[in-house]
Amino acid sequence: MTDLKFDRAERGVARHSFEVTVAGERVPAVIWSPEGAKGPRPLVLMGHGGSQHKKIDSLRIRAEQYARHLGYATLAIDAPGHGDRISREESARNMAETAARVTGQVTSAWTPERLARMAERTRQAAPEWNAALDAAQSLEFVGAGGPVGYWGVSMGTAIGVPFVSQQPRITCAVFGLAGLRPGATDMAEAAAKITIPVEFVFQWDDAVAPRENGVALFDAFAAKEKTMHVNPGGHMEIPAFEGASWERFFARHLGVAADAPAPRKVAEPA
Repeated sequence: MTDLKFDRAERGVARHSFEVTVAGERVPAVIWSPEGAKGPRPLVLMGHGGSQHKKIDSLRIRAEQYARHLGYATLAIDAPGHGDRISREESARNMAETAARVTGQVTSAWTPERLARMAERTRQAAPEWNAALDAAQSLEFVGAGGPVGYWGVSMGTAIGVPFVSQQPRITCAVFGLAGLRPGATDMAEAAAKITIPVEFVFQWDDAVAPRENGVALFDAFAAKEKTMHVNPGGHMEIPAFEGASWERFFARHLGVAADAPAPRKVAEPA
């Protein structure tokens, strides 16, 4: 791990950046935690979606909430071919291609070339996540003794399922917006190794992940505790209330940090 760099602190949440090097590849990472925290504490790993990056607002906001509400640390990395690992021009091209798939403008998205790129990205990402997790748990404000969860939808699931299947420190996971494509035996085999609690979110009208593929992936998980949340709408239209469900899921399975603020008491009706 390269030197930890303090980025900023806002409303009680500190953000630090660092890098790990895996197979000669630089992997930028970011971690949020309660300001002034000392470990051990629960850690959530968050995998961003396609064409996104590790500090995208949807991840940042959730990470800050977990720090404030539960005392968690949250770790994110730039996936291969994303974020600070590519140029602005490449990033813009990725965003345009993703937008075309999400809106259904591309009808033949699963070309052999694209499937090969996705397989290579997934293969590369697992050891990078392993290295970033090792580095994060070596930090004083995270510690090695706390439980670990994973969150990632869309590409975060495509990468996350194989990664989680081989990482015993992860004890629960949120997946979604992805499925088992015909002939995707590697993904099916990885899902069959996942026995930890899983919450799976899916959009019924998803142009990227057909509903039958999503149901097939959910069915492939070997977890005894698994729940599928299905909502109407397209790939980018997950209802905001699912975020509260994810927070409850992690609190149930990871607990809360010892230094987390006391939960607000709700007055009983008279």
